[in-house]
Amino acid sequence: MVEASDIQVARLFRVEKEGSKLKAFVDLAIGGCLIVKGFKVVEGEEGLFVGMPSEPGKDGKWYEVATPLTKEKKQEISELILSAYKE
Repeated sequence: MVEASDIQVARLFRVEKEGSKLKAFVDLAIGGCLIVKGFKVVEGEEGLFVGMPSEPGKDGKWYEVATPLTKEKKQEISELILSAYKE
């Protein structure tokens, strides 16, 4: 299990669809008391990146439903998820 401070990857589900840019869904356990579902590993033009959990709004646009408070924490979460994906 991959961990960073009080955050760990609780579940990683790989998407095995040929040609799909979506590579995996990831759930994180935070502080041993909260699960945040819906992180995504996506293949972009510049390589893999982590998409935050999101849902569609009434206007048809997608909005993040969970987001880190700092750039440093977002980077930590991204590194944690990508490390788990590459294992």
